[in-house]
Amino acid sequence: MNGQDPLAQLRDIHLPETGGFWPPAPGWWLATALALAVVITLLVFWRRRRRNTLWQRQAKDLLTDLKESASKDPAWFSELNALLKRVARQAFPDRNPEALSGNAWIDFLLETAPDDRIASRPVVEAMVASTWQPRATADPAQALRFAANWLEARV
Repeated sequence: MNGQDPLAQLRDIHLPETGGFWPPAPGWWLATALALAVVITLLVFWRRRRRNTLWQRQAKDLLTDLKESASKDPAWFSELNALLKRVARQAFPDRNPEALSGNAWIDFLLETAPDDRIASRPVVEAMVASTWQPRATADPAQALRFAANWLEARV
C-alpha cells in the first residue's frame, strides 16, 4: 500500500456526545413554570374555599353534637336555635336573622324552609317556644329533623 493514500488515514465516524439532561431546554423550563403556577393557583383557590366553607363544616359538627345530647331541656333547644341563627346569619346576611325572635324568627325559619312549610309550623313553633319555657314541650327528634333539613338546604 501506498503511504500517501489519503483513504488509509480516515477513521470511523464518531457521533457527538449527548448534552445530558442538565440544563434542560428552555421549553422544559417554561413547562415547569406553568405547572408550578397552576399548582399554586389551585392551592390558593382550595384554601380560600376551605376558609369560606368553615362555618358549614362547623354547623354540621354542632348538629351532630346536638343529636348526641338531645333532651327536653330548654338549654338544649336554646343551643339548637343558636346554631340555626348562626347559619342563618351566614346564609342570609342582608336580612339580619340573628336579631329575630319569637314569631318573626318562626316566620323566617318557615319562609326559608326547603319543603313542607305548613306541616313544619307546629314543630318550629314548639321548638322556639321551648327555648323560653321552663319545661320544653317540643319533641327533640322532630326539632332535629326540621333543623337537619333546614341546614341541609343551607350547607
